Amino acid sequence: MADFTWVWAGPTCTMQLAHMGADVIRMESMRRPCFIRTLPPWPDGRPGLNRSGYFNQYNQGKRSILLDLSKPEAVDIAKRIAAMSDIAVENFAGGVIDRLGLGYEELRKVKPDIVMISMSGYGKTGPESGYVSYGPAQVPLSGMSTLTGYRDWPPMHVGMSYGDPTAGLHAAYAVLASLYHREKTGEGQYIDMSQCESTMVLLGEGIMDYTMNGTQPPRSGNRVPKMSPHGIFRCAGEDRWISIACGSDVEFAALCEAMGRRELADDARFRALADRKGHEDELETEIEAWTLTQDAFELRDRLQAKGVAAFPPMLNRELAEDRHLNERGFFVEKEHPEVGVRKHAGIPWRMSATACEVWRAAPTIGQDNEYVFGELLGFSSDQIADLVAREVIH
Repeated sequence: MADFTWVWAGPTCTMQLAHMGADVIRMESMRRPCFIRTLPPWPDGRPGLNRSGYFNQYNQGKRSILLDLSKPEAVDIAKRIAAMSDIAVENFAGGVIDRLGLGYEELRKVKPDIVMISMSGYGKTGPESGYVSYGPAQVPLSGMSTLTGYRDWPPMHVGMSYGDPTAGLHAAYAVLASLYHREKTGEGQYIDMSQCESTMVLLGEGIMDYTMNGTQPPRSGNRVPKMSPHGIFRCAGEDRWISIACGSDVEFAALCEAMGRRELADDARFRALADRKGHEDELETEIEAWTLTQDAFELRDRLQAKGVAAFPPMLNRELAEDRHLNERGFFVEKEHPEVGVRKHAGIPWRMSATACEVWRAAPTIGQDNEYVFGELLGFSSDQIADLVAREVIH
């Protein structure tokens, strides 16, 4: 796979494909290193282009080569890699990949059945197609911020750049669908993807409420229309909480029993869902007065044993040490050339007939120059040395 991606959205897509067996070749540049190579967390607090935990998480199982795509010879080398590839992925602003001479029309000349996806912020057409975009902007532009926040509060950011990972996952699925199409027809194709639109599809209920009813759904914090209680409640200890959700009257009665407050299930204010929704402030006050006296993890076990959905928001350390995740082998611990063995989130699925394993840690920058230029492309040592001397490759 020819991987022209950078930052978060594109690498999220190519990581999923690497997890499924693709041989992903990232084309990087020392002149403009991938931005997330410069971001923390850093092992032992020491920064470096190969030391970013952020980069090393989202680039597991890939290769890295160094090409200066501002030079025509480097573009020709990239085309040779594309000619050997089933897939090409890029997430520059609209039009950038074409100006580099590596757009779909150019790549299909060397690989007629290639599947290529462009993951621009706003798609290849339309008045905003040329805008530069980053994930944080997708949250308000998609409408997500308008739906996020507590009652009577202004719109809020959701705390992360939803547009990036959401786009990456949608893009990987689109590539798989295109490969399936090619398997049946022999035809490659070009996928024009809008990161903003891939974020909007998460908001179906909000958008449909307006298109069908002409109304703007109010912000409601953690509450939802068809469950009550449905929220996050403070527990004993500093900044400890638990989420509790009851999807039926039976579950609510089980919660009341766990609280030692069976009478609440028969209280006229809380007896049925409509009653609880009408007195939700009072209900949440009753619950939090109880949860404030409870240890969050002990309470999780007691509530789940009674069939009530409950779980504490977990700290990073608690996730890394989680028994369930570790017993399932979710975490990956591979030797990295510069930072050694570090724990990373791994593949979140299991296949009955296919091994699912991250085959190596994320690459250091340019780690696979020798393999790609020498073994795959067949350049001699003298040719590689000449290209390095002229800074076509690094």
